[in-house]
Order: sequence, then structure tokens, then C-alpha cells
Amino acid sequence: MAEAPMPEKDFGEHPHRIIDPKQTGVTRIGTVNVNGIRAAHRKGMGQWLAHRDLDILALQEIRATGDILTKLAEEMTEPTGETWHIHEHEAADKGRAGVAILSRQAPLATRAGIGEGHPEDDGRWLEADYELADGTTLTVVSVYVHSGEVGTQRQEHKMRFLQYMLEYLPKLAERTDHVLVMGDLNVGHTELDIKNWKGNVKNSGFLPEERAYFDKYFGELGYVDVARSLAGEVDGPYTWWSYRGKAFDNDTGWRIDYHMATGDLAQRASNPKVDRALDYSLRWSDHAPLVIDYQLP
Repeated sequence: MAEAPMPEKDFGEHPHRIIDPKQTGVTRIGTVNVNGIRAAHRKGMGQWLAHRDLDILALQEIRATGDILTKLAEEMTEPTGETWHIHEHEAADKGRAGVAILSRQAPLATRAGIGEGHPEDDGRWLEADYELADGTTLTVVSVYVHSGEVGTQRQEHKMRFLQYMLEYLPKLAERTDHVLVMGDLNVGHTELDIKNWKGNVKNSGFLPEERAYFDKYFGELGYVDVARSLAGEVDGPYTWWSYRGKAFDNDTGWRIDYHMATGDLAQRASNPKVDRALDYSLRWSDHAPLVIDYQLP
């Protein structure tokens, strides 16, 4: 079984720290479902964030107000003196969903909701536009697709949301120069994306009708699954492991966190890393961050 290389880690003062020097001229962009920003902060996310040298970070499942997110983000990066421009789309349902984009550069504009907005996208879609050095625009999206559950309304909401993405992604690509959609999409696209795929073909997250949407995103729509294109045809690298049983220890995971980029931007990507915790006890979310470097124009 082929495995993607993991980043070198530091076992010293900061057990959550990743040693991965950033090359000159590179923009480092990451995404992670934090599974509750307050819990992630309490468990050590700050040590990771303060030393990861990110330029843009997409967050999902924040489950907190914008004020709380801002306060915790400032606490997390205080040791390095970094400042963030923080924009979030809070769900109306308190304690659920919520997405955000943190960036060192101030965005030109932000928008919440997919397209014209739909009830199913409450706290699940946030866009930010950034001006690049050559005058072009990069639009970054933080998205949190429903987890779904077969035979329930949750699955109906998920399928509608995937359809909205199918309709909206081409419009987004036409409106701006470069698009990067990041987040927890809650679908493993191929058999390489789930360790136990045979046992999940009838479960939400690996249903044929869900995966068919991803065939279109990464087919006729022209978007690129950046992590897969860089890793090649290998198992994973997984980004989510259940807290139950020995899933993490046995690397019985799912690759459900994505960087989806328009073609030119995808060709500028390198150095993909899944920041998997060294040990179960050091996990600050059931997801691991997916970090990729981009040589932006």
C-alpha cells in the first residue's frame, strides 16, 4: 500500500508543531474542520496554528459566534505576533455548523451563502476575494457539506446542497480569475479515499449518487482535486478518523477534506501535507488540516 510522505514533526516543547519551512514567494493555504473551535483551542490547535506559517486558513464546523472565533484566533497566534483578517458565516442554529476564512491579507469582498442563498447552506458557504500581485483575483471558499444520513431529511439537504454546488461552481469560475474551494465535503470520491470503502457503499459519504457529483466537479466542470493530483493514485492520505475504536491508530480513515481549484491555480500547487497528529491523545479535532502551497501570480 503506497503512502504519501508525512511532514517531519517536533516532539519538543510544542507537540502539535509541524516543521515545514515555507519557500520564498509561496502562499500557504490550509483547511480544517475544527469540530468546535472552543474545544480545538482547548486541546492544542493554537500550538499548531502559531507555527504553521499560513497565509489563508479555511475553517468549518466552528460552532461559535464571530466574537468568540476572533478572540480565540488572536490567542492562538499571539506568540508569533501575527494578525488575521477574520470573516465568518455563523449558522442560525446556535452550536451547529459555521464556516470562516482567516487571512493575513485583507479581502476585497466577502459573501455568505451559495449563489442566491438557500436554506440548506446556512453557516456552510463563505467566499472571500483577494487581489493578487498581477492584478488578478483569487476567490477562496470555505464550505461545510452536510454529513447526511440515508433515509432522512439530512440526506435530502445534502443532495440538494451538492446540486447547488454543481450549478454554482461554473458561475463562480466565470466571475473571477482563480477559484479555490476548500473544506469538509463529507464525500469520499473514489475507493482510494476510504480505507473501508466496501463496508460503506450504502452509507452517506460514499453513495454512488454522491460520488457522481464529484465526477462532474472534477470532470466537465473543470475543477481539480488538488491533493489527489499531487499525491497520485495512492490510498488517502486520509483527513478524518472516527473517535470510536482504533480507527486513528489503524489509519482507518476517510479523505473528505478537499482543495478544489480551477485549472491554472491547480498547476501552481505543491507540497501537500495532511497534518495528522502524532498520537491519538494529541488530536484537537477528528479531522486533520490539509495544507498546500501555491505559487500565486
